[in-house]
Parts: sequence; C-alpha cells; structure tokens
Amino acid sequence: MVKFLIIRFSSIGDIVLTSPVIRCMKTQIEDAEIHYLTKAKYEPILIANPHIDKLHLLRSNCNALIKKLQSENFDYVIDLHNNIRSFRIKSALNRISFSFHKLNFRKWLLVNFKIHRLPKIHIVDRYLQTTNVFSVVNDQQGLDFFIPKDDQEEFKIRIDQLPGSFAIIVVGGGHNTKQIPVNKIQYIIDHLNCPVVLLGGPEDIKKTEMINYSEKKDVFDFVGKLTVNQSALVIKDCRVILTPDTGLMHIAAAFKKPILSIWGNTVPEFGMYPYCPDKNSEYFEVRGLKCRPCSKIGFSKCPKKHFNCMNNQDYQKIIKRMNTFTQN
Repeated sequence: MVKFLIIRFSSIGDIVLTSPVIRCMKTQIEDAEIHYLTKAKYEPILIANPHIDKLHLLRSNCNALIKKLQSENFDYVIDLHNNIRSFRIKSALNRISFSFHKLNFRKWLLVNFKIHRLPKIHIVDRYLQTTNVFSVVNDQQGLDFFIPKDDQEEFKIRIDQLPGSFAIIVVGGGHNTKQIPVNKIQYIIDHLNCPVVLLGGPEDIKKTEMINYSEKKDVFDFVGKLTVNQSALVIKDCRVILTPDTGLMHIAAAFKKPILSIWGNTVPEFGMYPYCPDKNSEYFEVRGLKCRPCSKIGFSKCPKKHFNCMNNQDYQKIIKRMNTFTQN
C-alpha cells in the first residue's frame, strides 16, 4: 500500500478542479490509499467521492490536526494549495512532498502590466503535473462531482417540481466584480423564452430582491436557499447555465452541461475556465479593455467605476444562445 495525503483547503471551484488528480491517482497507482485534507466547511463536496479513502478536516485547532496526520504515517504529500499553512503541515509530517506551482508572479505581471507569460495549460493539468513522478497521466474524463445519496433523496421532491426544460443564471460570485449586474440579470430574464432558476448564496439574496418577475415568467429563486449539493442537483437537470467565474461553473463542467461563462475582471488565461464541459459551451468577455484583468481574484466594486467588463457584454447574443438550448 502507498499512502498519499492530498492538500487543498479551499474553495469550492478549486477543490472540484482537483478531482481528476484524486481519480487518476486512485485508479493508476497500484494499492494507492488516498487521504484528502480540506477545511471542514467543504466536507459536503468531498464526502461522497469514492476515490477518497479518508477525509481529514481543518478546524480551528491546527496542532491537533497535525498530530492526527502524523499518526497516519503517509508516504507522500501532494500539496495542491501551496500556502503557509500547507507548508507548516508538510514540515511537520516530514514526508516527500510535491507541490503545485501557483505562478503568482506571472499572474501579477498580467494584472499589473498586461504582460502575458502564463502557460496555455489548464490548472487541472498543472495540478496533475505534481504526480508525474508516479507516472500518473490525464485520463481525459474531466471533472468529478459526487452528490451524497441523502441529499439526492431529500431534495428529489423539489427537483421534480421544476419544469422539464429550464435555464440557470448564477447570481453570485466570489467578488462583486465577477458578478453579472442586477439590471443585466433582469434584462436577460425578460427576454428568455424559458423558465429560469436563479442560484447563489445567502450573500446574494439582496440582489434577487431587486429583480422584478413578470407574471408570465416562470422564475424559481433558489438564491440562499440551497446547499452546494442541492444546487448541484439543480445544475444536473438544467439545459444550460449562465455563470460567472464561480465554483458552480466547475460543478456544471463536471456534469458536462452547456456552460455560457461570462467573464468580468478575471480572464480565462488564468487557466480556470470550464474544464471538459459540453462541446456547445462558450465564453463571453469584453476584449480590448486596457484595465482587464484588474485582479486575479476580484474586488467589491470596479476600481475604474465603469464596470465595462460586465456592463458592455453582448447580452443579446447571450440571450439568443440561452434560448437555443431550451427550445423544445
């Protein structure tokens, strides 16, 4: 038996993007035992993964966690987070480790000087490079997302109440400069020829309260009302999803859904675009803006105050594309 510890603390999208590493290691390394370390709040998105033999959770007490990890006697550590905390854990375990390179300096060059030196390779393939020494190769099966049976059974009745053909609009995003403006969401809803499901977290509820639903429109507002796994169940049944650069975008890719990804302050060149989604997926971005990308993550508001990266998107084209997926 060869015992591995994979480390990725956060966040939803980043963790989903590590799923090919988990699967390929488990299926290609003989007698591999795969352990995974993440923050406790992300347990629900990993608990049902059949390729993980044991899940370790980071809570408030890191010292207790380290002692527990030391007792496991790992052979190797695969560090897919590569920060101070993961360095501390690797040092305490004193095992051979392989770390993911974040390329932060190259991202800094792109953000601050618009000098593009990033490799044309998806972050999934860069994650997989940490396993080269074990002769692990990309099986080209894309991303995984496993939903616990309990979540499926508890939420089935609500799913059955949705229409047979619907589109999803993801309202939220990690930062405001990634999100679709409320007035644009309103415009899209008003011009779609199909029922719409809105998804987002509790922090996005105020945005949906600003949207007026026409009596003739079937709008299912699930913002702030679902768990991640419940949102995944809705995504699994949709015809198309319009989403910013979010974790739900990567969950949609895992289910091979048609994804219309809309990019604000971040850019696909960072290497975190939808991985192996439905072939009809498409990117939408405003090219030629000198201020873009303005951050590798995002801001609470546009630094230039115009938010042209979202306001100037071709929303008519987006609506047309969404309608093509939901026509019966």
